[in-house]
Amino acid sequence: MKIIYICQLLFFMESQTTSIGITETQMASFEKAVDFIRSIGIPVSFDTFTSDAFLPGLYMMNGTLIIDRQRLLYPGDILHEAGHIAVVPPSERQFLNADSISKRAQREAEEMMAIAWSYAACLHLDIDTKFVFHDNGYKDGGSNIAENFKEGRYFGVPVLKWVGMCNNPEEQNGYPKMLRWLRE
Repeated sequence: MKIIYICQLLFFMESQTTSIGITETQMASFEKAVDFIRSIGIPVSFDTFTSDAFLPGLYMMNGTLIIDRQRLLYPGDILHEAGHIAVVPPSERQFLNADSISKRAQREAEEMMAIAWSYAACLHLDIDTKFVFHDNGYKDGGSNIAENFKEGRYFGVPVLKWVGMCNNPEEQNGYPKMLRWLRE
């Protein structure tokens, strides 16, 4: 019975992987990212939805990431969206929705913080940064962002430092190491 269940589960995962073009490496990174996001206190749920989302297969509602496995094109996008939730004040997280992010007063700073946060998360999880910073993301500039961060040309880090989430890169345990993954 257990063998049948495991075979069915593997078939399901394989069909998910091939039907949406996600590689085994991406799927492993995706599962690692989901576990990490949940472990720091950001809710993640899986569901199907018919409405169009800003990112294919990924939606945010009331501070929860909702993932539609059938529609998810770029699994690394979950780390960036988790970054949006992580960098806002805790009293505001539960109100974050896909639409509300673009209307926030500090949206530009929060966007830069979410980018820096997701880069640090990739390194922390030992995930290739191309998982998040793929060529189809960030207005086709994902690989440029990853390359700049790799070379120490960061942005968003001063704001992460200002809100107490990391130290400056040149300080002991400095960015890309994080002092905390959620803003307090």
